[in-house]
Amino acid sequence: MSSFNGFNEETVLDIKHWTDTLFSFRTTRADSFRYENGQFTMIGLEVEGKPLVRAYSMVSPNYDETLEWFSIKVPDGPLTSRLQHIKEGDRILISKKPVGTLIIDNLEPGKTLYLLSTGTGLAPFMSIIRDPNTYERFERVVLVHGCRTVAELAYGELITKELPEHEYIGEDVREKLIYYPTVTREPFVNRGRVTDLIESGKIFSDLGLPELSVENDRVMLCGNPDLITDMRKILEDRGFVEGTSGKPATYVIEKAFVEK
Repeated sequence: MSSFNGFNEETVLDIKHWTDTLFSFRTTRADSFRYENGQFTMIGLEVEGKPLVRAYSMVSPNYDETLEWFSIKVPDGPLTSRLQHIKEGDRILISKKPVGTLIIDNLEPGKTLYLLSTGTGLAPFMSIIRDPNTYERFERVVLVHGCRTVAELAYGELITKELPEHEYIGEDVREKLIYYPTVTREPFVNRGRVTDLIESGKIFSDLGLPELSVENDRVMLCGNPDLITDMRKILEDRGFVEGTSGKPATYVIEKAFVEK
């Protein structure tokens, strides 16, 4: 693999296949690669002498020594059709420039932070829920992950079993983090689309929390186009305003990518 301006070459350390459509992998991390939790960068492979890349959020918190990535497998996707076959020791191109709006600083202060995701949209929130700063800023953090099937609820065990025992953030996680996984296509403790659960109020009655209010709540969105479109309307009907870098407000989305 030749080197390209603007990219670091990193090595694949390990790979986990969650389902036949979802996988995650870890790579080495250049000391110079600095990012804020919730950001993304362009990653990919060299194909025919050129970088073939797309946007991926960092799953790993910014204090980790390695980088973790969460991806769908698209059979005819230009990049993911190749990326899903990577092996330990393979080389990955990672852009040196992390960017993105899903960062805590783009939200005004509030009491409860809602992280609403579908599918691989969970990725940036995995770094945010491992950031001590998140728990300093909010009294409660509600992580919602919507998928079609139970098997697709990746990282569930890490969230429910490992993080509460984490030596640095375990206490915050136990006291402040609420995890609400939901599926649409098979029996499970929580059923239904994220937007439907919010509009019907079911999620709030399940959790014993008040309905969304712009006075107390802040929201981050990452997932499929339907989630983003429908939730924007729900939020804006309730007086929420979209925040951007340099202009914090009451909700943020990641415009740069939706699942593909």
